[in-house]
Amino acid sequence: MTAIENVGVVGAGQMGRGITEVCARAGLRVTLCDVTEDRARAGLAGVADSLLRAEKRGALAPEDRAQALAGISVTGDLSRLGGTDLVIEAAVEDERAKTALFRQLGEVTDPATVLASNTSSIPIARLAAAAGRPETVIGLHFFNPVPVMPLVEVVPSLHTSQATEQRVRAFAGETLGKRTIVAQDRAGFVVNSLLIPYLLAAVRMVGSGTATAEDIDTGMTAGCAHPMGPLRLADLIGLDTVAAIGEALYEEYREPLYAPPPLLRRMVESGLLGRKSGQGFFDYRAA
Repeated sequence: MTAIENVGVVGAGQMGRGITEVCARAGLRVTLCDVTEDRARAGLAGVADSLLRAEKRGALAPEDRAQALAGISVTGDLSRLGGTDLVIEAAVEDERAKTALFRQLGEVTDPATVLASNTSSIPIARLAAAAGRPETVIGLHFFNPVPVMPLVEVVPSLHTSQATEQRVRAFAGETLGKRTIVAQDRAGFVVNSLLIPYLLAAVRMVGSGTATAEDIDTGMTAGCAHPMGPLRLADLIGLDTVAAIGEALYEEYREPLYAPPPLLRRMVESGLLGRKSGQGFFDYRAA
């Protein structure tokens, strides 16, 4: 089994930056790609800030920070990923966008390159079909914040080869030092199939006037020992992402508990997306 040493990351947002950071800290060569080189450079700046914070906390030696940064390059051109061993897609959680991206990746990368998606909910088989070589396509779902959260879901489709699955599990578990679980190719996989109905139930409680967002979160942190309440967690994930995952789950299972409630839809339409917009169920603008 050939080791993965050269990684491409597509998408320089929060998840893409985190994936880039953990790969670079593991000593891998990483190419961070976005729709423009300027956006990729902005993502690199975010990685640099995160590495500097880790150094100041004493979690990273100065020389290791410098080495990690030196291993990252940026581009706005997907064809630059042609010679990579693995490409991890971390683009917007939109099926059409991801499908189009996998079609392009299937054209510009080598036939042996593993194509992985960090999707939270979209069936891998659909992305694999777009790529044109489904045996090399797999789900590799990280959790936010990527440098801190220890779990990665590995999601093979019905067409993913055993060699691809083994190679990716070794990459996530041995190279990156993450804990891995294997999920079937069903919308939501393991974690979000359990988590999203819980978050949506909390949103419904706010919408119905059962309790305030603050009291709901206090109930779960002080009463159930959860490290974070459901509404602050939804804000952290991004309310647009929570809604998108709920839509994908509802499309797959047609269970009402997966359907995004009206309050969540209105908040997303109003640009109240949580931490990334400065306001969601809680206000982060003064933070």
